Amino acid sequence: MSHYIDPSRDQFEAFKALERGHPIEMLNLVKFRDTAAYPDSHALANAGLSGAEAYSNYGRETGPIFANLGGKIIWRGGFETTLIGPGDEAWDEVFVARYPDAHAFLSMVTNPDYQKAVVHRQAAVATSRLIRTKPSDSGATFG
Repeated sequence: MSHYIDPSRDQFEAFKALERGHPIEMLNLVKFRDTAAYPDSHALANAGLSGAEAYSNYGRETGPIFANLGGKIIWRGGFETTLIGPGDEAWDEVFVARYPDAHAFLSMVTNPDYQKAVVHRQAAVATSRLIRTKPSDSGATFG
């Protein structure tokens, strides 16, 4: 399994180049490390936290920032199996976060308090996927 924790510069630039004035929904797929990997200089470096515990720290510290920008989790589910796709991908967290617009997301990730707290996510995550979507009419069929 490839390891994706933070966006590459090209991915972030592509995100920023998209239209910003409409709601966005971010599909989050997250696989935790067995043991959190904090930088040696971090106070929790030798605490022996699990990836799940470190991710809880991330949620606790960033949740108020997310909520104050108008963000909310609109769907969360428990991973069971992959029917189509790589069989070696299993996810510990699967959820969709809605933001009022891309400006709100960018405000969150550039917030100094968020930037301090993201160390918990980086310590927690073995790999992840973060997929930006534009909400649309759900319709009655697949097409």
